[in-house]
Amino acid sequence: MFTLQQIESAHSKVKSGSDFPKYIQDLKELGVQSFQTWVNDRHTEYKGKNNFSIQSEGSLPNLDIQKEMTAEVFIQNLKIHQQGETDFFTFCQHCAESGIEKWDVDLLEMTCIYFDQNGIQVLVEKVPSID
Repeated sequence: MFTLQQIESAHSKVKSGSDFPKYIQDLKELGVQSFQTWVNDRHTEYKGKNNFSIQSEGSLPNLDIQKEMTAEVFIQNLKIHQQGETDFFTFCQHCAESGIEKWDVDLLEMTCIYFDQNGIQVLVEKVPSID
């Protein structure tokens, strides 16, 4: 199975949201089937075959998630991030300011689902494949 060190090595290549499809491909090659990232401290739980699961540590500073969801603002910030204009931490700050609590990525279905604090799906996206 995969290790946190392998995942961190793949993540170290990510400079902006435009690198996300390659990161996903790297994780798939390691055997990651899904992962869930929490915005407040950026900890992530990675899952693989046979109920294998490992979790990364959170990082400081913790972010306060706004109670009021502003989907339009979130979607605009997501587009900016996907175009490579923001780094991971800035994207997480924008998520927190918009009311996004976490996202789930399914590497088998190639989807990324963003949730608010009430567990309501805000956006479901197809993860783009790399060319």
